[in-house]
Amino acid sequence: MIRRRPAWRRPTVRLRLTLLYSGLFLATGAVLIGLVYVLVAHGPLLGEPPAPSQPPNAGDVAIEPPELAGDLRKQAERQRAEDVRRLLTASVIALAALSCVSFVLGWVVAGRVLRPLSRMTVQVRRISADALDQRLGVTGPDDELTELAGTFDDLLARLESAFAAQRRFVAHASHELRTPLTLQRAVVDVTLGDPAATAETLRAALARVGVAAHRQERIIEALLTLARSQPGLLDRRRVDLSESAGDVLADVAAEAAARGVEVAATLLPVPVAGDQELVERLIRNLVDNAVRHNGPGGWVRVSTAGEAGEATLRVVNSGPVVPAGAVPALYEPFQRLGDRRGADDDGLGLGLSIAAAVVEAHGGTLTTVARPEGGLDLTVRLPSH
Repeated sequence: MIRRRPAWRRPTVRLRLTLLYSGLFLATGAVLIGLVYVLVAHGPLLGEPPAPSQPPNAGDVAIEPPELAGDLRKQAERQRAEDVRRLLTASVIALAALSCVSFVLGWVVAGRVLRPLSRMTVQVRRISADALDQRLGVTGPDDELTELAGTFDDLLARLESAFAAQRRFVAHASHELRTPLTLQRAVVDVTLGDPAATAETLRAALARVGVAAHRQERIIEALLTLARSQPGLLDRRRVDLSESAGDVLADVAAEAAARGVEVAATLLPVPVAGDQELVERLIRNLVDNAVRHNGPGGWVRVSTAGEAGEATLRVVNSGPVVPAGAVPALYEPFQRLGDRRGADDDGLGLGLSIAAAVVEAHGGTLTTVARPEGGLDLTVRLPSH
């Protein structure tokens, strides 16, 4: 935590700006007075005739005695010195007075300029995590302060969205974790309360508890993967996207065949700089989603390619029609489109959420298009370097 000095001991921006204005005015005035002093003190005497280029004709003008001319010059020099002293004194007094005036004017002007900032500070202090819907709403000329207020309002909007998503995530995660726990407790209570329980009954109860525990384990593993999908936590190395995709397709081949889904692949070697485990998890989630949300006689097409410094992974599948407006909801944690909790669906509702987080952590993009004839067309673009 940063320790701050008391407010009365901190020089405010208004005071610093005022001192800056006054200091610049004082420095400029001092330089101007110095220039005037140099010009007046070391310049020619007022009224002193220029040196003649030819000696004057004695018959034309009266020549003063040398003693009288010297006295006049000394008197003129003394008079000039006195005039310079008076000019310097008056200039210094005037500069001091004008500096005081400039300080007052600078204080007033700085206050008017910073007044919107003061109002913004008061409004920001009133905003809390429970009131992120408030906005500064600063109006006025299109200047830097208005731009700052608009930028802060945009930040508040993003924070509001992030906090809302976090609250939804916590609520959904709590519900998903509570469901298997409730099931386990119910099975245990029923089994323990049955005085006629046999070994077969106990074995069946333990099997149901094991299934619920396995689901809990998968949920926790998925949540940990989401937590790992942060840019600063990646173990970046060279990963061949086609090899990772080939390994994933080999793992899901049996499940796809059991569901009657045809899987075809066109895999071109293309490197990416990323976390190998997370890249494989990304591909697995997309392919699992395409296979499980399909039907008998359906198909899945997987391809990899590379161009213009980026690697492309594309997964296209048949399946039920997905409304275009429902596509963003697919990436919400624990969200399932329609009735996706059937007996043949063991998904957690985290697959696409994890995929999107992994892509974002690698600085890539994930585009999802709902096919009019059914299914999805997903395209992942990742930097090759």
